[in-house]
Amino acid sequence: MTQTAPESPAHTQSDTDLKAQMLDMGRRARAASRALALASAETRTQAIAGMAEALKRRSAEVLEANEADLEAAKAKGMASAMMDRLALDEKRLDGVIGALEKIAAIPDPVGAETARWTPDNGLDIARVRTPIGVLAIIYESRPNVTADAAALAVRAGNAVILRGGSECLRSNLAIHAALVEGLESAGLSPDTVQIVTTRDRAAVGEILTGLDKSIDLVIPRGGRSLVERVQTEARVAVLGHLEGVNHVYVHESADADTARDVAVNAKMRRVSVCGAAETLLVDRAAAERLLPPIAEALTALDCEMRGDEATCALAPQAKPATDADWATEFLAAVIAVRVVDDMDQALDHIARYGSGHTECILASDEAAIERFLAQVDAGIVLANASTQFADGGEFGFGGEIGISTDRLHARGPVGAEQLTSFKYAIRGRGQTRP
Repeated sequence: MTQTAPESPAHTQSDTDLKAQMLDMGRRARAASRALALASAETRTQAIAGMAEALKRRSAEVLEANEADLEAAKAKGMASAMMDRLALDEKRLDGVIGALEKIAAIPDPVGAETARWTPDNGLDIARVRTPIGVLAIIYESRPNVTADAAALAVRAGNAVILRGGSECLRSNLAIHAALVEGLESAGLSPDTVQIVTTRDRAAVGEILTGLDKSIDLVIPRGGRSLVERVQTEARVAVLGHLEGVNHVYVHESADADTARDVAVNAKMRRVSVCGAAETLLVDRAAAERLLPPIAEALTALDCEMRGDEATCALAPQAKPATDADWATEFLAAVIAVRVVDDMDQALDHIARYGSGHTECILASDEAAIERFLAQVDAGIVLANASTQFADGGEFGFGGEIGISTDRLHARGPVGAEQLTSFKYAIRGRGQTRP
């Protein structure tokens, strides 16, 4: 039977009851993580494949729950970009199921030897991947994250506590029911993947305490306010995921047709994803050749352009940009456009306004491409390819928990491998240190 969500925050639940409930989740997750770490790679594969099969069987229930979430969100006046993130249909749900199947098929990272050497002391030293332990993932209105996060956590040998947004609680609960079915089919504890069932925001605060040292890593996936709250309040390690203020820089050497096609796809394929381009930079030396075709194609797709003075002169349909536009993640059919003097000015603009997520150059000049790839500081840097490829599935990871904008541990798409740590396994022959 599909679980149903409460219609309003659980005001009747006391702080003491919530705290006890969350601590119990943490204890059960810790026990499940120990068992999962000892399970074979084959068992983890069976569990993830079982999740996919159960989600297929429960597709109608999931779509029904999602429809209820969408109706409630619409009644509350949710913005169209957020509605798009929340929405599931048969095609998108098939994509979620396909991602689980791909995650089941990728190599299991646990126990993989990443390096081995023998120093002068004769010790045989190996660096081996290990699970992190217990993850807590806090996210907003993307129900697909429930499945992706669970499967990737299990692939990496981690237990996980999921706290999705209240606007998609019905969808998340329906998906979670299928995930548990898959775990149990492989003989794993249902506590391996737990989901917070209350809309009470106090549950997030409890997670950020670490649940009496049960949680090893918190991963926020959502807007800046969520990420900043987690980074400020968490008493455990955090893997950050800031917004995608992504740039497409059109170098003077770019082919006009390629520049038009890639830039338009980067913005308009799906405007509500974090990999969407939000700012277009065009070299002044070739702006008259390169910018009008891009502008015409964007206008034909009802994309609003907000440009500097040079942009508005070449594309009269553009509105004057404000300073705030350069730092905005629009998540809508809006793009900021600036004509830059050269690559130096483009790099300065990206360094000032970029969020370290995804940046792109469109060029034919190989030296310019290599300079851009080397000098831009971001988790993902592309040449002559759409920023919409900023996705773990497109990287061959099967799925992702998010795009990390951190510089430590993991950066870019966070897949199963990025959800592991490592240890050193050392084999000696009776050596003692003098």
